Amino acid sequence: MSVTNHERLADNRFAAGTFAPHPQPAPPARMLASQTKLELTLLLRNGEQLLITMLIPITLLIGLTLLPIGDFGSDRVDTIVPAVMMVAIMSTAFTGQAIAVGFDRRYGALKRLGATPLPRWGIIAGKSAAVVIVVAMQTLLLGAIGFALGWRPSVLGLVLGAVVIALGTVTFACMGLLLGGSLRAEIVLALANILWFAMAGIGSVIFADQINDGVRIAAQIVPSGALAQALEDATAGSINLACVGILAVWAAVTGFVATRTFKFV
Repeated sequence: MSVTNHERLADNRFAAGTFAPHPQPAPPARMLASQTKLELTLLLRNGEQLLITMLIPITLLIGLTLLPIGDFGSDRVDTIVPAVMMVAIMSTAFTGQAIAVGFDRRYGALKRLGATPLPRWGIIAGKSAAVVIVVAMQTLLLGAIGFALGWRPSVLGLVLGAVVIALGTVTFACMGLLLGGSLRAEIVLALANILWFAMAGIGSVIFADQINDGVRIAAQIVPSGALAQALEDATAGSINLACVGILAVWAAVTGFVATRTFKFV
């Protein structure tokens, strides 16, 4: 049986490493680090995003602490700091992230990323890691301002608070990626803001002095309510396992669905 030219060429292979360069996908860790750096740069360069992540929470923290608005108990700053941190996390990780991803898809930015070796999970993980870094910067700044205003948490409270903030950030980032990665940009813009107001209202219920136990439990099922309760307990030096578990479930479910439904266009 004669050997065709095609079969002859197929067998005529050079040994691996004969030619350089030898292009191939980078290791997953390097891809994730590069994507995180890119996303972090884009977040910090966005003036509108900085307004949401920095200026508004700072204004709320100072204004609600110094002005006699609302009934926050005798130690106003102890209640207001975790409440403002909850709002800041939601604004950065959920609303800002969902809108940014939605419009990245609309303008074709994610379509170009989809043509690279970067896997879908790499995009989601990179965006989430960048958000975690920004929230860490927010937390340090808000904590410093709160300390100047009289907030005095214990060392244990700071450690537990950091754990809850990290979990809450991942949870809301997954929710934002799910929303922004599956719906049209115009729908995302409207729905993300509506959900933000709704969840902010539910979360603020937790900080009320007098509230029915049934209402409190119902509010804690929602991610914002669970984050608010977990933050309040953590800064006081205790961990609310139920609320932490609720946040972990929301993060796992929305993260899994986001990886399955995420669209580049």
